[in-house]
Amino acid sequence: MGKADTHLHTQYSGFSKLGVMKFPESVLSPEMQVDKCRKNGMDVIAITDHDETRGAFIAQEYAKKFDDIDVIVGEEVTTHDGEIIGLFLTETIPEDLPVEETVDIIREQGGIVIAPHPFSYHVFGLKERILTLDIDGFETINGGHPDAYSNKFARMVMDKYPGRWADMSGSDAHSVYTSGYNWTEFEGTTAEDFRKSILNRTTRAAGVPAPVLGQVQWSIEVALGGAKLLKKALKGKLEPVEGDHLIEKILSINDLKKVTGIFAAYAYTTPWMAGLATVLSTAWLARGARRMNAQIPQRLDEVDRIIKEYDASRS
Repeated sequence: MGKADTHLHTQYSGFSKLGVMKFPESVLSPEMQVDKCRKNGMDVIAITDHDETRGAFIAQEYAKKFDDIDVIVGEEVTTHDGEIIGLFLTETIPEDLPVEETVDIIREQGGIVIAPHPFSYHVFGLKERILTLDIDGFETINGGHPDAYSNKFARMVMDKYPGRWADMSGSDAHSVYTSGYNWTEFEGTTAEDFRKSILNRTTRAAGVPAPVLGQVQWSIEVALGGAKLLKKALKGKLEPVEGDHLIEKILSINDLKKVTGIFAAYAYTTPWMAGLATVLSTAWLARGARRMNAQIPQRLDEVDRIIKEYDASRS
């Protein structure tokens, strides 16, 4: 069986916002992500940066020098309704469109449609919208969801309707510390084999989510990587790279903000801050999971109702 990780991010994924703070989604180069996935034993990967495909094309070109890994061009697209992944793309898909229109554009490119973290309560998932969309599969294991609800409920929905969707597992890795814990198994070893397995609904989600500590290590990696780029920019040695929103942002801010960012990054990476972040994140995820788990019976009934009505409307 082949192993695929088709939910990976690089420095081309831009920024996220937490309160008043903006931080890079990732500081990994596409080449670094390919190298890490080769070490993890992946046969096929997809770079799925947020609303951008440049990193995926760079990774695909870089991987041509190796005979043990295929790279698929993908994109995690932000729609009005939630995030959705297109695989086997030929060009970038614009963000902020209705999800149905985004799916149509993926199909026009001959792509595969996957719903990432569909039932997440802490990122922008499509939730029950996936039940009536033209998707090929959805993640029953998302590596960025170590909580006790999101993947569990996705697994329940998948198991209630076997063969309806491809069973997918993506690391959602923005860091070297969060990849390799989970993957999708498929018949064969190539990207084309993987496509066929998705269409034939023979894939299998495998592995486990990355631990909370891995997520904290990701944030430290982002802080240190960002500080390194800020220092390089202060010295006038950071060159612009087309399509790299991280470098564009760093070059656009004044020197005072660069210095402030460097100090903030090093303050965050002190051991006590990392420990506190781990404890608080674990507690927050546990509280949310308890709340969502209490709703499972009602939500499963709602899933059944939606699918029954949808199937009846198409018969």
